[in-house]
Amino acid sequence: MNTGRSHRSISTITGPADRRRSRRDILKLAVAGGAALAATGASRTSPLVNRTAAQEAGSPQPRPQTVLANDVELGYVAAGRGDPVIFVHGSLNDLRSWGLQLGPFAERHRTIAYSRRYHWPNHRAATAGEAYAARLHADDLAGLIEALAVGPAHVVGSSYGALVGLLLAARKPELVRSLVLGEPPLLTWLGQVPDGPAILGAFAASTWEPARQALADGDVETGVRLFLDGAVGPGTYDQLPSSAQTMMLENAPAMGLETSTPLETYVSAFSRADAAKIERPALLLTGEFSPAVFKTIDDELARHLAGAERVMISRSSHVQHVANPLAYNAAVLDFLATH
Repeated sequence: MNTGRSHRSISTITGPADRRRSRRDILKLAVAGGAALAATGASRTSPLVNRTAAQEAGSPQPRPQTVLANDVELGYVAAGRGDPVIFVHGSLNDLRSWGLQLGPFAERHRTIAYSRRYHWPNHRAATAGEAYAARLHADDLAGLIEALAVGPAHVVGSSYGALVGLLLAARKPELVRSLVLGEPPLLTWLGQVPDGPAILGAFAASTWEPARQALADGDVETGVRLFLDGAVGPGTYDQLPSSAQTMMLENAPAMGLETSTPLETYVSAFSRADAAKIERPALLLTGEFSPAVFKTIDDELARHLAGAERVMISRSSHVQHVANPLAYNAAVLDFLATH
């Protein structure tokens, strides 16, 4: 079991040199991430959107290949050699959102980014009565790892992708080497956390329910805007470049299915006891400016995930790998180098 690790922030990485660069160099790169945002297009008034990074992340990637996993065809891209790393995207995203990670990680790893069920470029129609369930997505990820023969793999997840990684590690630990978790939306956990019901209620009233209603009414752009602004920060959608907005609109049908799914099914009953049984090394990533709903969940998850390391990504909110890719990449590569 990976015990004995302490919480840390991006500003306190220390230790011996790794194979490719010292941790001191990694620290310098990570700390430089905040300053670099100004040079790459981030707004001075809002550190939540790095326009240049978002445009690159949302731009077309190499033509995806497809793999049959759990009876569904999933699009993916792959590059590099070495220990496998699989990137699992969050809501309103797809494999294109990892454009700023594929190159740097492929220098050291067999790097795979795939699109989850219902997301571009996959067939996105749900069958009658089908729900958006983390358990189903975890089964898809297991099928992908097995079909590509890349297990055990480092699983790096953002938002709902992090929840998918947690379920996979709990259910099929033999497929997972380590976990990197970017604010998994364990919304059902908030009922047993001090102030949690109020935090969840505020998120539901300001974000989840208005987005659900707009999407159900066919007002797709309003639904996407409401969800993104609530999950990341006010004004986020309108600050995004057109390529990133297009990617999210293309994945809006999946968002409609998400928000219409009961939370118990959406989270797939992943419990604190399930978290406590996970023995794989884990890194929890929290955005400096992430909404209270995600920070509260991260704090609670850290109490139950044995020995998890923690890093706060400076000048970022819920989508850290796009808002501050330099700091994000440095922190994750540092973690993977020792696991």
